[in-house]
Amino acid sequence: MNVHEYQAKDLLKRFGVRTPAGQVALDPDQAVRVAEEIGGPVWVVKAQIHAGGRGKGGGVRVVDSIEGVRLAASDMLGMQLVTHQTGPEGQCVKRLYVEQGCNIARELYLGLLVDRGSSRVTLIASTEGGMDIEEVAERMPEKILRIVVDPAVGLQPYHARKLAFGLGLENAQIRPAVEFLSGMYRAFTELDASMVEINPLVVTDAGQLLALDAKMNFDNNALYRHPEIESLRDRDEEDPAEIEASDQGLNYIKLDGTIGCMVNGAGLAMATMDIIQSCGGSPANFLDVGGGASAERVTAAFKIILSDPGVRGILVNIFGGIMRCDVIAEGIVAAAREVRIEVPLVVRLEGTNVESGKTILAESGLPIISADDLADAAGKVLAATGDPG
Repeated sequence: MNVHEYQAKDLLKRFGVRTPAGQVALDPDQAVRVAEEIGGPVWVVKAQIHAGGRGKGGGVRVVDSIEGVRLAASDMLGMQLVTHQTGPEGQCVKRLYVEQGCNIARELYLGLLVDRGSSRVTLIASTEGGMDIEEVAERMPEKILRIVVDPAVGLQPYHARKLAFGLGLENAQIRPAVEFLSGMYRAFTELDASMVEINPLVVTDAGQLLALDAKMNFDNNALYRHPEIESLRDRDEEDPAEIEASDQGLNYIKLDGTIGCMVNGAGLAMATMDIIQSCGGSPANFLDVGGGASAERVTAAFKIILSDPGVRGILVNIFGGIMRCDVIAEGIVAAAREVRIEVPLVVRLEGTNVESGKTILAESGLPIISADDLADAAGKVLAATGDPG
């Protein structure tokens, strides 16, 4: 789950991470009141959407008057902000963050994430703040510093000091840097975050360290422990189909292809998308119905897939391990009858009671195309939709 910049900063402040003074605003009048309250003489008005690259798209403006705050707020609110992360359709700006400006001497980068290679929390830092860390890694890998944290001991002061010196901070800034990094790490671990990114971390001309921007993502599987975090979810920033899938207990991500996929198990879902792609097609989604593919859950999955007007065919790929194939087949038949699927439907079943499952599909009277294996299923759905392959 993602949160807005202003929400991430509010959370980080609880752990001692310093940020410029600022507040959220939902209309121009409120933006003016916030600016007057936090004081000037310079303010930054920022569009709040769940995407990076806001500044390049016109979603961040520096102004030096209260009237400038009002004009910037009026221009931004309601605009479709297009960045490299939103896609060409952009994202509607419904809230702003009005922040006190500061005199920047240096821009640095800090990030915390779980490194899959080491299976440990890893702190990443760079002197190249303000740039995408992926671009820094590609163009200047020597500029990236990494600290892998042992979970038995956590982030230690010497870790923070090592990074602070590596970033070229002055002696007077080392202790504030240790406090900043320690607070950032505690926020990450105690709130079950999956990522914390400060880009840029700025050094002001007075020598202060401030989080000028902040991003936080959270592990959805741990949200039950943090209702205060879950309450920050902004559904306006999410795809309606993904919201519906989440409410139904389904793991769904919309893609740009034409072949809808319904699979049980994340690994099998990835393999299904890969083979569709390798056969010349393009998957329209990732959808994992989980181990218990009941008729209700399959019906919900079909409805979500078909809500995408770009879907021209559906491939169901189910391995009956926990659930028997005959039970799954009955659920597919019931769901197909209720939803009235009007695009080609290819079903590949494997596992316990697979022959019984195939018999149920064959005798259903529905135009369900049965496949023997995954390659056969991909070929049949592409042939049925007329896609190249």
